Amino acid sequence: MALVGRRVLLIVAGGIAAYKCLDLIRRLRERGARPRCVLTRGGAQFVTPLSLAALTEDRVYDDLFSLTEDNGMSHIRLSREADLVVVAPATADLMAKMATGLADDLASTVLLASDKPILLAPSMNLFMWNHPATQANLATLRRRGVLQVGPGAGDLACGEVGDGRMAEVGDIVAAIEAHFGAAGPLAGRRALVTSGPTHEPIDPVRFIANRSSGKQGHAIAAALERLGAAVTLVSGPVALPDPPGVAVVKVETAVEMKEACFAALPADVAVCAAAVADWRVAEQAQEKRKKVEGAPPPTLALTPNPDILAGLAAAGGRRPRLVVGFAAETENLIGHAQAKLARKGCDLIVANDVSPAAGTFGGDSNTVHLVGPDGVESWPALPKEAVAARLAEWIAARLAAVVEDR
Repeated sequence: MALVGRRVLLIVAGGIAAYKCLDLIRRLRERGARPRCVLTRGGAQFVTPLSLAALTEDRVYDDLFSLTEDNGMSHIRLSREADLVVVAPATADLMAKMATGLADDLASTVLLASDKPILLAPSMNLFMWNHPATQANLATLRRRGVLQVGPGAGDLACGEVGDGRMAEVGDIVAAIEAHFGAAGPLAGRRALVTSGPTHEPIDPVRFIANRSSGKQGHAIAAALERLGAAVTLVSGPVALPDPPGVAVVKVETAVEMKEACFAALPADVAVCAAAVADWRVAEQAQEKRKKVEGAPPPTLALTPNPDILAGLAAAGGRRPRLVVGFAAETENLIGHAQAKLARKGCDLIVANDVSPAAGTFGGDSNTVHLVGPDGVESWPALPKEAVAARLAEWIAARLAAVVEDR
């Protein structure tokens, strides 16, 4: 029922994935939403105004300078009458216009004039997606509160394979429903989650890493989003799809992860589930280190990585109200977790056994113990999604208690 009566302004930009918007409109209407379309000049190369109008049973808007209605002010009216603006597909060009404030057609002008939440469903070639300009523009938009769903990885229309595939229609609908269903216990809250490993380069070819899959961290981000939180997920290199409705920042190293985390503040809760490498090579070789016959192996001088968990817990006025860390241990689990809780200054440590016999790294289940100042709460073995759901509920209850105490 979250979409009944909701007015969704769908901006269809110029990408092959525009054809999916026909199904998106149908799905939205099935759920009681009232979609209306803005079609860009590029989008019209892939879908017709007639198709969009037939499915929405509404006029399609495509001309900034049309004087047939509103004395040419449709870009203001369209944004004011919407509850949510969805850009699908969101092209690199349109995201660049949004980031820099350009407004040279109806779509970009509507976006600049909008006072409503905006959800992007990016779609483009993988090299366009990974280009520093696109990622910088996306980071700017995220900082402004723009929401994002996808892209996924897979076969692209250009024949290449990789990131850049527009999120599936079901995932876009789920993200829209999550936005409007944000009456959950974390509605209005901002959450920061870290996930996956970090890769610390030795040279351009080799790196130091660990076996973390990111499954638990990604599941936590999704669970917090389902409870209504606006979630930023800072992820190391993983082979997982982005959780729908979650803003994802992808990093490689611990230094990059720290920068991304502090850029995501302020937040009400930070959950540091990533398995961050403790050390990095002090001097990364600029060229591949070559093996020399008869010579001893090279010695790697290591230097400590930044302590992201402790840094967030000691962030002063920018400290999240609740800081949750993870302790991945192979022995003396509770003892090490209690020591880590005191050392880091956080509010909770989620301890789990990552010894090979436990199957936690890369597996689908986890056995965790919540270690706090008031004692230890042990949970049974659960699927990682169930652990995430229970932890999200725990966080929601704890945040509610903090507000009541104040």
